[in-house]
Amino acid sequence: MKINYKTTFLVGLAFLTISSFWQLYDFVIPLIMLKAFRVGDTLAGFVMSIDNILALFLLPLFGMLSDRTSTRIGRRMPYILAGTGAAVVFMMLIPFAAQKRNLPLFIVALAITLLSMAFYRSPAVALMPDITPKPWRSKGNAVINLMGAVGGILILGLISAIAPGKDSINYWPLFLATACIMVVGITILTLTVREPKMVLRMREESAAMGIDEEDPSETASKKEHTKLPKDVRRSLIFILFSIALWFMGYNAMTTAFSKYALKALSIPESRSAQILLIANVAAIISFIPVGQIASRIGRKKTVLFGVAVLATVFATASFYTAFSPLMYVSFGLAGIAWASINVNSLPMVLDMSKGSNVGRYTGYYYAFSMSAQIVTPILSGFLLEHVSYRTLLPYCAIFVALSFVTMLMVRHGDTKPSVPTSKLEKFAEME
Repeated sequence: MKINYKTTFLVGLAFLTISSFWQLYDFVIPLIMLKAFRVGDTLAGFVMSIDNILALFLLPLFGMLSDRTSTRIGRRMPYILAGTGAAVVFMMLIPFAAQKRNLPLFIVALAITLLSMAFYRSPAVALMPDITPKPWRSKGNAVINLMGAVGGILILGLISAIAPGKDSINYWPLFLATACIMVVGITILTLTVREPKMVLRMREESAAMGIDEEDPSETASKKEHTKLPKDVRRSLIFILFSIALWFMGYNAMTTAFSKYALKALSIPESRSAQILLIANVAAIISFIPVGQIASRIGRKKTVLFGVAVLATVFATASFYTAFSPLMYVSFGLAGIAWASINVNSLPMVLDMSKGSNVGRYTGYYYAFSMSAQIVTPILSGFLLEHVSYRTLLPYCAIFVALSFVTMLMVRHGDTKPSVPTSKLEKFAEME
């Protein structure tokens, strides 16, 4: 038996829509606040953290609620459909508010859009482990992240092609294109993915491999509430802190890079989008290989490699004083490093869960990543505004480097590299 890549790619469409929106959000919202409303960097950092404040509480909540949901179309699909629909409607008010320079409308539209996105993020991500046996979840997560990177690339490509001028605030075309991508993606997902049938098949495959996967309908079972063994709980705590630390570094870069490039390096929006596009392309190329590598050398070693490379890239990139073609190389390496981290960290958390509480553990993952992203836009924004824009990349490097230390303390959730026992198995692995 092996992972069904076709099904996993289709499930990944949900994450593609999520990543499309967040790429637009991270790149465009800071520019709208700067151009349309003249918001300072510290306050802008706070606004950029609102989604993470909401997510801190809502992602675990909606993850647990979806664990307990039972409908004809499954546990996760009702949240995916409702959340996407609401987000598409309310996000279209954001460029309208920007052009009218209507700050109250901008804040309300942004808040409801963020609530809508939080409504379906954990259920959408939990759908992959719902249909994928544990040994294949790094590969499955690689596919999911690849689809997310495709969504990011689509948006960055659009920004490169149709970004407004330096002083323009006409972001209507970008928001409309993003909404269309989200609608098309979820429509295809709805027409092709039969969640209940796929979950049942996963449980049968797991049973055939001797893996204990609880019945998703048994969400109130005593197993769900059984405490983790002390050593497993310790590993869970350390990996969750590692997740928070590397998101402190990485999110500071993604939320401030467009402004940093413009103000510190005099790089226009179209070119800074191209730099981030290179990082996303490199990540796309890397997602499947790093999933394969992790199945051989282990998830933990692959994550530590990614953390070391990412910290080094941020530290060395801080020496750029103007645009250089070498920035494409630096951010390409950052994309590879981020793929190595992202593909393997969520499966490590989920492998400490049971089938009935995958949504809850997905929520834990996002609670810690979002907690970091609450703090880091404000803290890094304060440094940008009151110290120097040159603090951004050293700040990123320091927090990513700290995650290397905490990750060394993780002892569970790793894959055990398997050695094929026959020539036939070796040949099958090459397919």
